[in-house]
Amino acid sequence: VQLQASGGGLVQAGGSLRLSCTASGRAPAIRSSFVGWFRQATGKEREFVAALDWSGGSTYYADSMKGRFTISRENAKATVYLQMNNLKPEDTAVYYCAAARKQLRIDLSQTASYSYWGQGTQVTVSS
Repeated sequence: VQLQASGGGLVQAGGSLRLSCTASGRAPAIRSSFVGWFRQATGKEREFVAALDWSGGSTYYADSMKGRFTISRENAKATVYLQMNNLKPEDTAVYYCAAARKQLRIDLSQTASYSYWGQGTQVTVSS
């Protein structure tokens, strides 16, 4: 599975962006996976943002993202979205999408749980 993240850019504080993560290659496999978004600011560790169980539709968020970020999917396009509202300068980071094989026990907040990663898309929020 190859993942392509897109949709990043420069936005003012309070603005919105929608990131996309599109699967190709063995794209049908994405529909039996978890897909997550992470972000990494300069000089910091990669941080969990949100995840989605593609087949069941359940969503998971880091506590600090709840209420501002929404993860969703579009089956026909094998694409997962991250809608980000009320953006803050501290949201500035490279955002990555990743896919994890379904397992009975999985910690979706851990990067080690994910086998496939996209290349990242830069989000910059100006004050």
